Amino acid sequence: MAQTWIDKIRDIYEGESDAASRFRYGLLYFDIGTILYVVATSFASDDRTVPVVDVVIGLIILMDFCARFAISKRKVRFLVNPISLADLLSIGSFLIAIAGGSAGFLRVLRTLRLLHTYQLLDRLRSDVPFFREKEELLIASINLAVFLFVMTGLIYGTQHQTNPDIGNYVDALYFTVSTLTTTGYGDVILEGTFGRLISVGVMIIGVTLFLRLAQVIFRPRKVRQPCRVCGLTHHDVDAVHCKHCGATINIATDGVY
Repeated sequence: MAQTWIDKIRDIYEGESDAASRFRYGLLYFDIGTILYVVATSFASDDRTVPVVDVVIGLIILMDFCARFAISKRKVRFLVNPISLADLLSIGSFLIAIAGGSAGFLRVLRTLRLLHTYQLLDRLRSDVPFFREKEELLIASINLAVFLFVMTGLIYGTQHQTNPDIGNYVDALYFTVSTLTTTGYGDVILEGTFGRLISVGVMIIGVTLFLRLAQVIFRPRKVRQPCRVCGLTHHDVDAVHCKHCGATINIATDGVY
């Protein structure tokens, strides 16, 4: 029986073929390119932005959203998913250029598209040995990077029109990084009650993610050592026996732990 158009869309989004893999990597590159575009246009005033580029990006996101909605088996859950809601807002922020408007604050929600990189991890595990070996490190890095981009965008979107210290995206990034690392030079501060609440969020959540990344780098909780009996892949760094089947495992170590 001939494939329906929904089946064809599902194949390229969820299939295991080389074409499907290339398509999903293409979406990842598009997401990264869009993030870079958002950062670049933060340095320009509204009248210097390129409405045509905004509309093209918005239409591509809209087509991607419609395709994912069409193949979704639980459409209500898909629509109420925070990532889907963020996509809808970002679509509106780009397409508003058609009417000659601007919605820079909503556009920062586009950074949440980085969360889609989590969905590619399964594919990367099978394609790239490096991802299999460094999975915990990569997840911790992605968590920190997503938080950094989102908070920087939020700070820029809420402060750049009223706060002279936040003139462009780099100023917001500088404040986020200095706060996250607890350096806190004090030369850039956020104004208002909402600004202080954002600062608190960066300090509490950001420091936690930063310390988690440092822990993974210098003192990982798990190491990748497949059990030859049951196949369990991750074990404690000082494990002698597999927690799943009890078989003896031999984890190479230099004695640091």
